[in-house]
Amino acid sequence: MSLKYFHIAFVTISTLFLWGFGAWCLLVAGLPGMFQPMGWASVAGGFVMLFYGIRFFKKIRTMVL
Repeated sequence: MSLKYFHIAFVTISTLFLWGFGAWCLLVAGLPGMFQPMGWASVAGGFVMLFYGIRFFKKIRTMVL
């Protein structure tokens, strides 16, 4: 597996983990109050990773290696 494919896989898995953790923080009742801001930050981080992943994928499609 080349480094660029590993990078795409790592960004995808990181995005899914961020959204999963964010959903867990926001949807599970009875958690301490600090988990709600962490949940929103994780959801926002997931969107940032998604934006980064799309830009990276567009960039490597134009590169010839």
